[in-house]
Amino acid sequence: MKKTFDLIATAAAGLEAVVGREIRNLGIDCQVENGRVRFEGDVQTIIQTNLWLRSADRIKIIVGTFPAKTFEELFQGVFALDWENYLPLGAKFPISKAKCVKSKLHNEPSVQAISKKAVVKKLQKHYARPEGVPLMENGPEFKIEVSILKDLATVMIDTTGTSLFKRGYRTDKGGAPIKENMAAAILLLSNWYPDKPLVDPTCGSGTFCIEAALIGKNIAPGLYRSFAFEEWNWIDRAQIQKAKADARMQIKQDIQLDIAGSDLDARMIDIAKKNAEEAGVEDCICFKQMRLQDLHTNKINGVIISNPPYGERLLDDTAVTKLYQEMGQTFAPLETWSKFILTSDEAFESKYGSPADKKRKLYNGTLKVDLYQYFGKRVKRKLEEQKG
Repeated sequence: MKKTFDLIATAAAGLEAVVGREIRNLGIDCQVENGRVRFEGDVQTIIQTNLWLRSADRIKIIVGTFPAKTFEELFQGVFALDWENYLPLGAKFPISKAKCVKSKLHNEPSVQAISKKAVVKKLQKHYARPEGVPLMENGPEFKIEVSILKDLATVMIDTTGTSLFKRGYRTDKGGAPIKENMAAAILLLSNWYPDKPLVDPTCGSGTFCIEAALIGKNIAPGLYRSFAFEEWNWIDRAQIQKAKADARMQIKQDIQLDIAGSDLDARMIDIAKKNAEEAGVEDCICFKQMRLQDLHTNKINGVIISNPPYGERLLDDTAVTKLYQEMGQTFAPLETWSKFILTSDEAFESKYGSPADKKRKLYNGTLKVDLYQYFGKRVKRKLEEQKG
């Protein structure tokens, strides 16, 4: 089996740089591209990136790339790849996804069928199996993806399984929850650090608060879930267990965090508390049922992060306008606090009552949203020198 791999971490549009920064923080060189970050590594790299990346979607192995303008070129290109270094005899290997963009080959089901045929033929040849006898597929699963962009085919194997945003702590959710990796990315984009107060006044099922607590306590986001690669016979189980044990050792058990979440809906607060408990951070977050306009605090230099209900999600226009006006009025006295508000409403700033210092375009699933950023006035506590 192989020792080094070409890898990519896929990312939502607008979050690639955040994923790139996370990968570099793990000590790995990488190149940021549209929708993905490219890097190289070994089995340990596959384990570490799946375990530790907060804002990525998936980690995939690039098996190879080649030009493919015809089905014959596609077949020969897939056949030429070193499948024997990935797929043991008996492995399941569905072509789970084919995507064709701006290419002569555009029939995706045909691309899947021909790619499958090529892999089967290669394995039959390598394992000396007769062509007429189907290969048994009853072992571990290796999901293969074929992407053809401008007549260049890229063939990948997904190492992750269920997407990385599934941390394993969500017991229930509200009407339109933000994905966990999007919430983590926004926290990493914000100017919040674990020594600052954090408030989410429209917390719903608690995702922002929980992700902040995981960051603050340095809990690896993939610690309590499983991955596709864990079933693969060429990845040593002891190596996986050691990586998880090392991650547990890095949890900051005694850190004091000041994180609060509130919501008008008492049922959502109950769900948020259960989710926090599942994530092991219930002692770091104060959740309570409260109206947004009742938010008052004497604390300074804090951060407000909010993903309020917006038209296409949950509320009608009048209710949304009223909510944004109340936000503007409630947050205005908190001059030293920074505010980060995620919404698809392009008229948000006029309803809120002030223009954002910075806007960032993101996608919450397929919905285009903007992150409106308002930076607080920093206050430093001055020590007065007393002259004797």
